[in-house]
Amino acid sequence: MSYFKVTDWDSAYTNGAYIVDGDRWPDAWVEPARSFRDNLTTAGRARLDLVYGPAERNRFDLFLPEGHPKGLVVFVHGGYWLQLDKSYWSHLAAGPIAAGYAVAIPSYTLCPAIHIGGIGREVAAAITTAAGIIDGPVILTGHSAGGQLVARMMTTTSPLDETILKRIRHVLAISGLHDLRPIMKRSMNAQLRIDMAEAQSESPALLEPLSNIRLTCWVGGAERAEFVRQNALLANIWTGLGAATEVVIEPDRNHYTVLDGLTDVSHPLTRSLLAD
Repeated sequence: MSYFKVTDWDSAYTNGAYIVDGDRWPDAWVEPARSFRDNLTTAGRARLDLVYGPAERNRFDLFLPEGHPKGLVVFVHGGYWLQLDKSYWSHLAAGPIAAGYAVAIPSYTLCPAIHIGGIGREVAAAITTAAGIIDGPVILTGHSAGGQLVARMMTTTSPLDETILKRIRHVLAISGLHDLRPIMKRSMNAQLRIDMAEAQSESPALLEPLSNIRLTCWVGGAERAEFVRQNALLANIWTGLGAATEVVIEPDRNHYTVLDGLTDVSHPLTRSLLAD
């Protein structure tokens, strides 16, 4: 009999060091994102730095399709709740926009200036503000830490108002971190400051899903084993609690390239995101 045990939690959740040329991210996203923003600004279809709250980083960018939007997609970025902002991800709006949806991409206050629960409340405020501008269905997606944040919105202790929750059609978490307890064992927890109480209150895998939700958990087949495990974990638990779930492992995609499908309206990731 063979057993598996994680002994190095920092290694288990480290991505770039295990990818060829992995150190080129996140800088590799800067120019595509800037070019996309510039093009849509020129076309009059970008509304940048919209305010959703009082904090310095409480801003979101809103990208508009041609014609009246079919609905709203909100993309929440990752970075282990410690890094990055909305400016790195603008080009990921390309697929949904080509399909006729508006896309909002918020920044949020980063740890250690805030706890993860506080970030969740900021994300809820961003979703609410964007949904007040764009009518129709709301679709949530997020990457890595952003996957945790969007799944958290669809629990019985959601920070979202009932009127917004009724509009949410689908949640697609990409490479999400749905159980925070292993992250407590990482050295970065000196900045995140997750304790067991917060792990219990903010881990989607430890919470009850709302009724009648639809959840897709998407991960790259070339990702670290812990991300693949966490991806399956949430769908497994929420299926047992009555949610409609799907697990997708996209072959040959790593923690960064797994996002590429959002730039292409015909890619299975974008089609899954927007499916009725």
